[in-house]
Amino acid sequence: MRDFGRSDDARVQAQLDRLAALSLPQGRLGLETIAALMERLGNPHHRLPPVFHVAGTNGKGSTCAFLRAMLEAQGYRVHVTTSPHLVRYNERIRLAGELIDDALLAEVLAEVLDAGEDLAPSFFEVTIAAAFVAFARVPADACVVEVGLGGRFDATNVLEPEALAACGIAALGIDHERFLLAPEEGVPAEPMARIAFEKAGIAKRGVPLVSIARPQLEADTIAAVAREKGAPLFVQGEEWTASEFDGGLGYGDATHGDGVDIMNLAAPALAGAHQFQNAGLAIAMLRHQTKIPVGFGAYSLGLQQARWPARMQRLSPGPLTGRRAVWLDGGHNPQAGAMVGAHFAGQRLHLIIGMIEGKDPASLIGPLAGSLASITAVPVPGHDWHPASAFGPDARAARDVPAALAMIPDDGLPVLIAGSLYLAGEVLRLNGELPD
Repeated sequence: MRDFGRSDDARVQAQLDRLAALSLPQGRLGLETIAALMERLGNPHHRLPPVFHVAGTNGKGSTCAFLRAMLEAQGYRVHVTTSPHLVRYNERIRLAGELIDDALLAEVLAEVLDAGEDLAPSFFEVTIAAAFVAFARVPADACVVEVGLGGRFDATNVLEPEALAACGIAALGIDHERFLLAPEEGVPAEPMARIAFEKAGIAKRGVPLVSIARPQLEADTIAAVAREKGAPLFVQGEEWTASEFDGGLGYGDATHGDGVDIMNLAAPALAGAHQFQNAGLAIAMLRHQTKIPVGFGAYSLGLQQARWPARMQRLSPGPLTGRRAVWLDGGHNPQAGAMVGAHFAGQRLHLIIGMIEGKDPASLIGPLAGSLASITAVPVPGHDWHPASAFGPDARAARDVPAALAMIPDDGLPVLIAGSLYLAGEVLRLNGELPD
């Protein structure tokens, strides 16, 4: 599915139209194209402030949000690149705390597209190149870079050890099987081991690699890659700990070599028990690197100030929601479904769901089965979607989210809108909550 975005600025839209005209790489793997593109652009990725590089299937975006919030709480100016965008393409590139403006976005996209005209770069390769060009031009103190897909062959992995402060690996799961599980000699055959192998491909010699606790097969695979790459590995439960403690986040490590430091911090502002682990990963990445100092106060303040739209987000009163309690989540794989199910366990709610073809309806319906008062299926704008029948015999259809909300009785139960980040972006637009 293509999602190149739309813009009200004609200059930006002209470049997005050029992006839409690119051919999608069919089976091309490797970093040769992005490296060649960066070379033509003067290698802007060699001129970045310290970079925090985050991979994972679920939680990497939230970890990036915590990293940004903690670094900004320390007073640093922070560049960020994440994906996908929800409403505007500009969301993919944040410069020193602000979304890239339309004039600069049009300029860097044009520069990258012109430079790579005969290289046939992908949408994501162009995006990352444009982000790094902008990062190199605008002064800042740190960068936070989210991996797009996988890690080993992701365009962000053009980053070299000298640029990196720390790398982190969040929760793993099966997703993007066509790319991440493609047959290849010399790689792990077991699916979750292969996923871990691909994500750990961001490891670099001498750069701290920080990992959450995970099943043994995944842990062993990541450890093997770290040894091969020469990356010092710091694992939750071994070198650091993080968990809910007395209503807040309890974190501990021994980074200063004089015993274990214990910090009792504020609870994460992002909803869900899984956010304690994501926040812990962010703190551990900051504490196991030496390029940019961060103090105790910035951890708690950052935990409270972090924002990450469409991930267990309580929507504000607005033109779409009115005064109802409406939650929004863009998760669409089994791991995300399990997190959403755990958050609403023991509650009753109404579900509005839109899911693109190729995703498994059971990944959300299953974990929420004990909580559902009703299920209303809606289309995902611009994409092929599952019909209501895919979500069970009791599911009904609505033409869009406003119609679905109108069909649900105002009985005091919360409403969850879920199933697709594409749908989540439309919901934010309709409610006037554009990510900024």
